Amino acid sequence: MKKSLFTLFALVIMLFSGCGYKPASTYAKEQIQGDVFVDLFVNLKDPKNAVLIKDAMNEILVHRLGSKLVYDKKQADTIIDLRLGNVSMSELQYDDNGFTKLYKATVNINVGYENKDYKNKFYVTGTHEFSIDDGSIITDTKRFEAIRTAASKALEEVISKIAIQSFKKNK
Repeated sequence: MKKSLFTLFALVIMLFSGCGYKPASTYAKEQIQGDVFVDLFVNLKDPKNAVLIKDAMNEILVHRLGSKLVYDKKQADTIIDLRLGNVSMSELQYDDNGFTKLYKATVNINVGYENKDYKNKFYVTGTHEFSIDDGSIITDTKRFEAIRTAASKALEEVISKIAIQSFKKNK
């Protein structure tokens, strides 16, 4: 019994240590070096949602990548530029009376980042489906929450895209 448990334990250790797996955040950390400044272009049509995007990006940088944020562009080793591209709401489903029941919020965010070694631009898209009560309309609160959720989903993609760019850079 002890021998089989030891063998199983040894196999598990060899499997995980030998495969060389690294999470995407490891590669993204190589690209986002040192102190980070997040620069946000605030769209005057939708300033509330633009600020929300910067907060979500800051949270991802600090909690997922362990980055140190600075609030002066001159002190930054890496600069991340964010711009809210397009926000749209589409109707997905109707009830028997013809009222919209299910909506989808779509958010596009333009992202750029640069440091002493690298510069790149790309965009990310996030969506969020949500329902409303029969016969009611979208309230500002529902709309804001849907956009916030879709933007957070889009920003989660940033880590993956930056990690992929590190592979291209190293080839």
